[in-house]
Amino acid sequence: MGVMWTGALTHLVLLLSFRAEAVIVESNPAVDNGGFIQTRLDQIVSLSCSAASAGGEGELQWFRNGMLVDLKEGNYISQSLLCVSPVTREDNGAIFRCQLKNNAALNGSVQLEVTYAPDLSGKEEQSVEEKSTLTLSCDSRANPPVTMVWSRDGQVLDLSEGHFTATNDGVTARLSVHSVKRELHQGEYTCTATSPVEPKKTKNFQVTVTDKTIKFPRDPMIAGIVVIACTVVLAVLARWEKIVKCCK
Repeated sequence: MGVMWTGALTHLVLLLSFRAEAVIVESNPAVDNGGFIQTRLDQIVSLSCSAASAGGEGELQWFRNGMLVDLKEGNYISQSLLCVSPVTREDNGAIFRCQLKNNAALNGSVQLEVTYAPDLSGKEEQSVEEKSTLTLSCDSRANPPVTMVWSRDGQVLDLSEGHFTATNDGVTARLSVHSVKRELHQGEYTCTATSPVEPKKTKNFQVTVTDKTIKFPRDPMIAGIVVIACTVVLAVLARWEKIVKCCK
């Protein structure tokens, strides 16, 4: 009976020792119920990783999206600290994993959820010739996604009027028109980003439509031919004018 008890006790001790081996990752801010660290642009996220191992001190490694993080000397034995400062857009969705160097199966990880609005502000001047193409661009990168609305001179644009085309690929919102007319398209344009969690952001464009100019080819040979042709035409016109005067 005593032998059986000793065997059971030994098995229990070994089991408890195995369960004590773990890698624990903690964070500030703390992880939410969905398993994410909720944060915003320019904030600071602090991560802490600790190892409890029956074999003594363990060497830790940090990975960001699978890429090894370079740690300072001493910041990897049994406990390791990592600071994300400042938080950027590129940190949204980033996974930080901490593991034992000699046993990658013992690991812990957290994922960042970064809330941010598009980078919109200020006013931009644009000049465009009549009958040419006008394109206005606004940053639309945001989490969560935003709704982009375009307006001209304070009125929301009816895209069907004025032959406007609006696109948004989640990175850049564009407003374009392929044949500009001064009476339809000159004015002050505004792109407005509306977010469910962030204040509205706007950017303005002052668009001036100018008269269409004649553009000469840049190729020297073609430009020379054009100049010669224009000279011949002017000479013919001048000659014709003299003939007309003589005939009167």
